[in-house]
Amino acid sequence: MSTGGFYEGGYSGYSGGGSAGGNAGYNNYNNGGGGGNYSQQQQQQHYPQQQQNYSHQQQVQYPQQQQQQQQPDPTLNFWNPSTAMAMSTAAAAFSNSSDSRVMFGVAESMGKQFLETSWAKAVPGLERSMLALRPYFAVDNGYVKSKMGRVLFPFVYKDWARQEKDPAGPDSPQTFALPIHDINAPDLYIPTMSLLTYVLLCALCYGTAGKFSPEILPDVTSKCLVTQILEVIAIRIGFYMMESPVAIMDLLSYTGYKYLGLSVNMLSGVVLGHFGGYGHRAYYFTYLWTATAISYFILKVMANTIPRITSAAGPKRQFMVLGFAGSQFATCWFVSQTKFLN
Repeated sequence: MSTGGFYEGGYSGYSGGGSAGGNAGYNNYNNGGGGGNYSQQQQQQHYPQQQQNYSHQQQVQYPQQQQQQQQPDPTLNFWNPSTAMAMSTAAAAFSNSSDSRVMFGVAESMGKQFLETSWAKAVPGLERSMLALRPYFAVDNGYVKSKMGRVLFPFVYKDWARQEKDPAGPDSPQTFALPIHDINAPDLYIPTMSLLTYVLLCALCYGTAGKFSPEILPDVTSKCLVTQILEVIAIRIGFYMMESPVAIMDLLSYTGYKYLGLSVNMLSGVVLGHFGGYGHRAYYFTYLWTATAISYFILKVMANTIPRITSAAGPKRQFMVLGFAGSQFATCWFVSQTKFLN
């Protein structure tokens, strides 16, 4: 029964009691009784009955309203953050059961549906950005380990060509395999995690020296990002002069692998500076290795990315490849934070 029914029932019960009291008072007046007898006698007899009727209506109506309020909505409110948290908690609760894979599959599909139908539709341009970034985060543990080894020790690898997918038609554009299937494919997971790790290690370095402040985190992050963006713009101009196509996300990925080497440098400097006082020496020793490794990595990647035949009016392909590789030494040096190393 709806809320309007509750108020209508209460009102009708209250009216019935009032009419009965009025008739009794009218009869009492005809019999010669005074108004005092009505106000003293009729109130004692009428109002308890009215309160009983009203309490009876409450007992009947409130449980029905509570049942209606407790009935779940068939359409989940994905805008509520507690709903998403409950979904993740429910998926984690079944992680130890025999149907854990099925439950995690359901949770994953619900998460994808939530992103594709809720937030992606609400924010303009978010859906297109998600579709563009999704291939660069298609990684697993095996890819991350192999890619980190390839970035830090590129001299032992010989195969640098990317795997191409079979074209859907004669006029379809060239497509490549995802990072999870191709170790040479660029990704943004390792650069993003490496940048965050490097920023936190820089904060740790400042903290051990007693110079930490909250402004260090945005300062180091903005310096790294601005340097990388300028580097990407310069490389993109070089590709444009050679009339060679390249994706901006690929350049962000390739130039972001330097943060892995910077994290190794800062970690060695902080650890050896804390225990032995050789922070600067350890940092620059590892810098020589990581900067050389990153430069060689970029050299091999660009050699396989830039086509063999470029514009005759543009710069030479060999010089551009060497210039892109040599720029890693300068950028790694510029964003280094060695001021407070012991």
